[in-house]
Amino acid sequence: MGDDHDDVVRFRQRLGLPGLIDVHTHFMPERVLRKVWAYFDSAGPLTGLEWPIAYRHEEAERLAVLRSFGVLRFTSMLYPHKPGMAAWLNDWAAGFAARTPDCLHTATFFPEPDAGRYVREAVEAGARVFKAHLQVGAYDPNDPLLDPVWGLLAEAGIPVVTHCGSGPAPGKHTGPGPIGRVLARHPRLPLIVAHMGMPEYAEFLTLAGTYPEVRLDTTMAFTDFVEEFSPFPPAEHGRLADLGDRVLLGTDFPNIPYPYAHQLHALEGLGLGDDWLRAVCHDNAKALFGV
Repeated sequence: MGDDHDDVVRFRQRLGLPGLIDVHTHFMPERVLRKVWAYFDSAGPLTGLEWPIAYRHEEAERLAVLRSFGVLRFTSMLYPHKPGMAAWLNDWAAGFAARTPDCLHTATFFPEPDAGRYVREAVEAGARVFKAHLQVGAYDPNDPLLDPVWGLLAEAGIPVVTHCGSGPAPGKHTGPGPIGRVLARHPRLPLIVAHMGMPEYAEFLTLAGTYPEVRLDTTMAFTDFVEEFSPFPPAEHGRLADLGDRVLLGTDFPNIPYPYAHQLHALEGLGLGDDWLRAVCHDNAKALFGV
């Protein structure tokens, strides 16, 4: 990955950036991560694609790679697929954040009776960002069991990175409709739409234009890999530029089938200018998280 490292460093240096802030990286308990990798290896039904993991390293090496790229802050995106998982995932994530000070303390939740309690405990323990995965979790974000969760996060102003788009495969509760109804009830919720809302890019840009606390992360969007099956519509480049203060760098590291630098070059290839790139890759997240 030496060439990849050099590419990332050159990208940062050209823009004069002190580093990158990546809001969508995955660190999770080792046995959970191994199951995630096995799912990608088997081209599971939510992907249906050949998906070689580019950074299949032990935790310490993955951290070293990110830091060598100049990633100043990152997240430990993790998520449950059934009840009873979220609280212990949060315990693990709190420990990971404690021993990894450049990681933004990340937490998660699932619609279950104690969700409000353990989300409040995570917030009180210092969680800076949450992850919700409507596709993998297969739950309705409007489930009444989540009412106290969305309300608490909106009130606390804590961002929640949410996989709510219908890519790479639709779920029963994906798309702009279900999460849009959450936003209608909690218009101050700092929602970060993962993957730019792929494939409903235009609809999620509309949500961002409607609600000032809605942002989008770039995870895998615009890359050659995604453009083959879910291309971003060129007609939306204008709105993408106009909402440049609401777009955040995300990559899905380590679970990507191409070098890390490719995500950066894909953003550069949009031709939206260096100021836009600096905002997306560093300044917007710096302002949001106060880092």
